[in-house]
Amino acid sequence: MGTPLLWLIFNLFVLVTIALDLGVLHRRPHKMSTREALTWTCAWVGLSIAFGLGVMHFSGEQRGLEFFTGYVIEKALSVDNLFLFLVIFRAFAVDEKIQHRVLEWGIVGALVMRGLMIAAGAGLIERFGWVLYVFGAFLVLAGLHMLFAKKAEMHPEENRISHFAIKHLRVTKEYHGSKFFVRDVGKLFATPLFVVLLIVEITDITMAVDSIPAIFGITRDPFIVYTSNVFAILGLRAMYFLLAGVLGQLRYLTAGLSFVLTFIGAKMVAEPWVHISVEISLGIVAGILLVALAASLVTGAKTKT
Repeated sequence: MGTPLLWLIFNLFVLVTIALDLGVLHRRPHKMSTREALTWTCAWVGLSIAFGLGVMHFSGEQRGLEFFTGYVIEKALSVDNLFLFLVIFRAFAVDEKIQHRVLEWGIVGALVMRGLMIAAGAGLIERFGWVLYVFGAFLVLAGLHMLFAKKAEMHPEENRISHFAIKHLRVTKEYHGSKFFVRDVGKLFATPLFVVLLIVEITDITMAVDSIPAIFGITRDPFIVYTSNVFAILGLRAMYFLLAGVLGQLRYLTAGLSFVLTFIGAKMVAEPWVHISVEISLGIVAGILLVALAASLVTGAKTKT
């Protein structure tokens, strides 16, 4: 459904949104309050729903449901990623007032990289149809690994990206507010905040390796894959500040996501013999995530008492 005009209009909308967010609405570093985060989260979810309803109205119920299913999958995977961002910020002692700047530029990078990955994936599928089965098998393996792999304690400050940046770049020992680069004695230095940004970007790319094939398991339309990704990512920063205090309590979210990835992968592999409609897929995905969320909230409440 993505005509050149639709692609142009949508990307202009994204660029204007990011420019307003970076240059006007959040130019002053500050800690985002729960109320502000809730307002922005509701605004982005509302825009996403409105867009999905627009797709349903102009392109049919099938395309609309594909958008909503892709959006739900990507949003759920993004929430799981937020826990990693929280660990990264804590490991590098990033001030809460400037965390939103890292997330904002991280989102810009994520949009660019995911756009390229979606274009590459769509090209591969169009040229080599069997790639879908490879994607499906990969998702099944990724889901099983997510379910059974033992979670090791993370130390982002000790990873290879951090060591590489410190070894090959001139990095200051202290933060300089919200600046990624500073000049000292005529030389350009990266700040620790830039190292954090690099780690956030690489982390998001590795997570996208799961999420993008998963959405191709729902729809073959690159425009639907792209727009569902974009809307899920654009509201990610506000959702981080809204959920930062309760992320640790979502203990069953990862298990739920593992079942979602396994289901989508199995659906892709079995497509020639068993067809599962997008309505049923959306119901199964939403049902799995709701059960995981409810189980997390119930066990979290029992733990507190």
